[in-house]
Amino acid sequence: MKRIFTFLLFITLSIQTVFAQKTYIQAGSLLDVKTNKMLKERTIVIENNLIVEIQNGFVDGGEGDFMIDLRDKTVMPGLMDMHVHLENETGPRRYLDRFVENEADIAFNSLIFAKTTLMAGFTTVRDLGGTGVNISLRNAINSGKVDGPRIITSGKSIAPTGGHADPTNGMKRELMGDPGPESGVINGVADARKAVRQQVKYGADVIKITATGGVLSVAKDGNAPQFQQDEINAVIETATDFGIHVAAHAHGDEGMKRAIIGGIHSIEHGTYMSDETMEMMIKTETWYVPTITAGKSVAEYAKIPGYYPAPVKAKAETIGPLIQDTFGRAYKKGVKIAFGTDAGVFPHGENYREFIYMTEMGMPNLEAIQSATLRASQLLGMEGQLGSIEKGKIADIIAVDGNPEEDIEVMKNVIFVMKEGKVYKKD
Repeated sequence: MKRIFTFLLFITLSIQTVFAQKTYIQAGSLLDVKTNKMLKERTIVIENNLIVEIQNGFVDGGEGDFMIDLRDKTVMPGLMDMHVHLENETGPRRYLDRFVENEADIAFNSLIFAKTTLMAGFTTVRDLGGTGVNISLRNAINSGKVDGPRIITSGKSIAPTGGHADPTNGMKRELMGDPGPESGVINGVADARKAVRQQVKYGADVIKITATGGVLSVAKDGNAPQFQQDEINAVIETATDFGIHVAAHAHGDEGMKRAIIGGIHSIEHGTYMSDETMEMMIKTETWYVPTITAGKSVAEYAKIPGYYPAPVKAKAETIGPLIQDTFGRAYKKGVKIAFGTDAGVFPHGENYREFIYMTEMGMPNLEAIQSATLRASQLLGMEGQLGSIEKGKIADIIAVDGNPEEDIEVMKNVIFVMKEGKVYKKD
């Protein structure tokens, strides 16, 4: 009996030792995204996956603790991109791929895109539309089977027949069929409610609608409204019953107004946003996710012969170049802005470009980073867990060389990535 007691005591002490192990990150500069100030010489103490303490100066841990030396780096919260598509990536074959790729092909490709995104410093993303593989990808990451960012996903986007997210656009008639709510295609209030419920049943965290036409779908119009007001209302009411938000892809102004009247949580892209719509967004506290990088990218790709089908090329040349100016006006007006890029429309891992385009329009460097940390966490309703380096928050932490307050381009090279207390990258 004494031997058993001694053995059990040994096991108990060993377990206590393991769980007592901490990680100490010594940060030369620590960005406080709540005040947008650089704090010098701080030590972040992490236990399990949480930040348990932030101490002044460079503090050493005890025996068995992990030490991470970032004393000559700038440390900040993990970045958050509120508009990505992790299932695919741009290319001249994209419009053929849907006829030749199997679900397994999409899944294996998404693993690469997810890891690339994480290695670029983005520890949380909102995936706004795919085939449903994005839900399985989220689950695989959450269970630790694969590496990638924390994913908040909409599953399949919801559109009307022939709308921007109708998956049969551009096909010959015998392939088009008549997709319905199970495929995210609706006509009327009953369909709208069913489509939301179906995506929730599949496992969606958020709902995405295409409130107007879009650029990359093989359809003529890129900005006209696509839902009647009662359909938008039904989508948002149903999602609200489930306690989840709705995001609206929107280029045209009328579609944005209908979405805002319906109670939309965020407007994505917002190309032709009027001053009146901006005022509506300020009054209703609607978020704006600009995706300037997507606009810039499609305008450039449209110059490459054969890169896009003719209808897409025309829209990309017209709509793409306008988003940056809209962002500048919305920022100066005081619209709430969260960082989002539409990655997948351009190569994953280049999300940092959005910081450059935002600051070109007058947003201060640290405020741009704040939009990808604190503001993004507020959009998600997760500010109590993510978005800043504070005691009690999840240990999503990155580091860069140099000072992003002076040179925003240092965000291109993230040299350290920690997600939930686990180090994924350390150059």
